[in-house]
Parts: sequence; structure tokens; C-alpha cells
Amino acid sequence: MLQVNYLNHMLQRIQSIYLLFAALVIAALFVFPLVHDVYVNGQAVTVKVTGIYNYANGAAEQVMAFIPLSIATAFVALIPLVIIFLYKDRKKQIMLCYGAMGIILAYSYWVSTTVKNAIGNSDLQMSNYGIGIILLSLAIFLIVFAQKAIQKDEKLVRSADRLR
Repeated sequence: MLQVNYLNHMLQRIQSIYLLFAALVIAALFVFPLVHDVYVNGQAVTVKVTGIYNYANGAAEQVMAFIPLSIATAFVALIPLVIIFLYKDRKKQIMLCYGAMGIILAYSYWVSTTVKNAIGNSDLQMSNYGIGIILLSLAIFLIVFAQKAIQKDEKLVRSADRLR
């Protein structure tokens, strides 16, 4: 029994790192812009998950706040952290990883719709996309890697149980 518990704790390392990085990547949305230098009504604006910012005289001024989106971003960033602490129940972790991926996909749609509504009919070039646009895709990949590592560990523990 002691050997199986030790095995459980040792196995949780890589997926915990993947999940931690997924949470950090999502939290980075508060720092990095989704789109930047887009001209809306003749002014260059930057769109982040916290709102729309207008840069005048080198200082950022928030033109519009996205409070629900900011709250949702914090919630979505907490999901991978919660999954880390459920290490004693790998089956639940696997299911929550699938759920987290679905939530992030839905959240990504909301973010893209918000950006589209914020910039209106403005011409969006490839150079206008910020790092924030790719962060959600990166978070999904990290959760997929974590989920695969959890499944691998579950298979290893089942085979160890069969040997006992």
C-alpha cells in the first residue's frame, strides 16, 4: 500500500507541470493583447481581455472595460489549478481535462466574438494579432498533454495493482 501511494505521488509530476503552465498561459491573457494597433473610428486601439485601450501620448487609457470577460478569464485560469489538486482521483482528472478543453473552446469563441465586436468593420491584418490570440490554443495543447500523461499513469497504476 505504501508503495502504491508513493507511486501515485511520483507519477503526478509532469501532468501537474503541464496543468500549471496551462493556468499560467491563460492568466497571461491579462498581460498580452489580443489585437493591437487596430484603427477604430480613426484611433489606434489595443484589445485585451480586460478591455479596449487607446494609447495617447505614450499612456494607455482604457476606453471600454470587459468585466464579464475578465472574470471569466480568471475562472478559466483556475480550472487547471483545480485539476492539479485532484491527483488522488485520476479518472476525475481525465474527465475534468476534457471539460476544461470544452470550456476553453467556448471561452475562445467568446473572446473572438468580443474582439470582432470591439473592432467593428476595421481592417485586421496579420500584424495586428497579439500574443493573446495564440495563448488559448497553447493552453488546450498543454491540457491535452496533461490528460495523456494522466491516462498513462492510470494505466501504469492498474498494471501495478494487477501484479499485487
